[in-house]
Amino acid sequence: MISVNNLTRTFIKDGNKIEVLKGINLEIAKGDSLAILGVSGAGKSTFLNILGILDQPSSGNIFYEGIDPFEWNEQKQAEFRNQKIGFVFQSHHLLPEFTSLENTMMPALINGMTMNEAGEKAKSILTEVGLGDRLPHKPGELSGGEQQRVAVARALIMEPEIILADEPTGNLDTKTGEKIQDILLELNKARGNTLIIATHNKRLADRMSRSIGLQDGRICDL
Repeated sequence: MISVNNLTRTFIKDGNKIEVLKGINLEIAKGDSLAILGVSGAGKSTFLNILGILDQPSSGNIFYEGIDPFEWNEQKQAEFRNQKIGFVFQSHHLLPEFTSLENTMMPALINGMTMNEAGEKAKSILTEVGLGDRLPHKPGELSGGEQQRVAVARALIMEPEIILADEPTGNLDTKTGEKIQDILLELNKARGNTLIIATHNKRLADRMSRSIGLQDGRICDL
């Protein structure tokens, strides 16, 4: 489903070149659950941002089912992200003035779905992740784990083919983090989407169908 060919990413800071990714080659099949393991600074977030078309590679290619999205204009890239990719970050990035239901509805409304249809889909997904009784609550009224469940529901509302999660349990205690892991992995199996998680958590990686290491911008043996 996803083919990564000799991908590099270099940043310029104070006139100095910083090579973050140094020739990544990777094949990811449809329905995979893939962990990208590495310490902070290894390049995990940069790689995930490029996979999600939030950042551009310096060289190399990424193909989604044979198509290079970096050949598209920004509008078509944005449409692809909205329809095909769901994002879950370490920080949930919920809008504090909106309820759980309204936060979950946002991607669908942006895509032109009616308020009623988006609301029904959001209710269904929030119920699926165990928040059916928290629909009217705003983020400030939810625990950290509940906020992250809303973020997962928001990532899923467009029924994306790909879920990209960047340290999704990094801000949670162990027990709550494991619940979020359970939800992501159960949804991966039930829905057949492709799940890619960047993490430094070896226990989480061991639960995925595949794991790769990322060290100093290169794929390495675990």
